[in-house]
Amino acid sequence: MDISKTIEALKQEPGFCENVGMLLIHNGVVRAWSRKDGSRVSRIEVTPDYERIEEIRQNFEKRPGIFRIVVQAREGILKPGDDLLFIIVAGDIRENVKPVLSDILDAVKSQAVSKKEMG
Repeated sequence: MDISKTIEALKQEPGFCENVGMLLIHNGVVRAWSRKDGSRVSRIEVTPDYERIEEIRQNFEKRPGIFRIVVQAREGILKPGDDLLFIIVAGDIRENVKPVLSDILDAVKSQAVSKKEMG
């Protein structure tokens, strides 16, 4: 995802200026170490469930103050430093936008993306 181009496209959507005062962005990247035990990771295999991601995205987009949510998960063999997961949440005020970014990130990671780390 080109974040700048995606944001520019969001800004062109009807209603953006009337409904958006904040954009929060998550850009997850592959780490060179495992979260569970700190061991070295040279690559990971990622398998997103795109249908489930879309269900989650649509559900969170219905929350108060949220104008649009964009989610892109990469698939396949990735190495440390590679982009893994992008989430953009556009909404009215921080009290509405901040918790949605956190909640949708947790939901996507726990319910719709599996990964296998390789040393």
